[in-house]
Amino acid sequence: MTRIGVVLRPEVAPEALVEAARAADAAGVDEVWLWEDCFFSGGLSTAALILASTDRVNVGIGVLPTPMRNVASTAMEIATIARVHPGRLRVGLGHGVQSWMGQIGARVQSPLTLLSEQMTALTSLLAGDMVTVQGRYVSLDEVKLNWPPLQPPPLLVGATGPKTLALSGRHSVGTILTSETTPEQVRTAIDHIDGGPDHDVVVYVSVGSDSDAATIDIQRWIDAGATTVVLEPSADAADPTTLFAHAATATARFRSQ
Repeated sequence: MTRIGVVLRPEVAPEALVEAARAADAAGVDEVWLWEDCFFSGGLSTAALILASTDRVNVGIGVLPTPMRNVASTAMEIATIARVHPGRLRVGLGHGVQSWMGQIGARVQSPLTLLSEQMTALTSLLAGDMVTVQGRYVSLDEVKLNWPPLQPPPLLVGATGPKTLALSGRHSVGTILTSETTPEQVRTAIDHIDGGPDHDVVVYVSVGSDSDAATIDIQRWIDAGATTVVLEPSADAADPTTLFAHAATATARFRSQ
């Protein structure tokens, strides 16, 4: 079933993000999506706040920059949220903006290797496994979560280039594509992903104004292979309420088909 979501942008203050999420929940929006830009709100803490403050809406994080955290701490945080709010969280991981990673002293020589190692270890940790690994960037010695999630949340990868798209197909259950992605580029990306028929394809779609939200043809991205379309407002959008209404209407329409 096609899912329709809405981005809650990082430029919005944390307390306002919670209020916006409540409004989205009340409007009937399927999912709200966050991303973790430096140096705004933390993605996992914001997700936890939203889930605790709403009754129904799901939360997607797209994406967390892998260089910012040790994979064990990422697993602990995700597991904590997933145990309290089972079935309502999806988490995407990615390379991070390299200039920002340089600012915090976390830039690595091979972001692709780091992402691959983190995805492998994180998947095993959230499954409750004991993990010992000595990789190029990830080193764990008999690490096992004491409180693994009873229902591990889906892990996705944010990707643009062909190598990362292929990695996503191997190491995740879904791929997140940016709002610059055209429907034709979705088709090309799916060819690179080669993740099988159950692989989720999440695509952000820019919505510049309320009129755009009313007329945008999201069916084009769905026909191209997107399984989730996330409406992304502009950075200066003052009130997302209208966008929530359009997203909820679209969700109802696709559910009735």
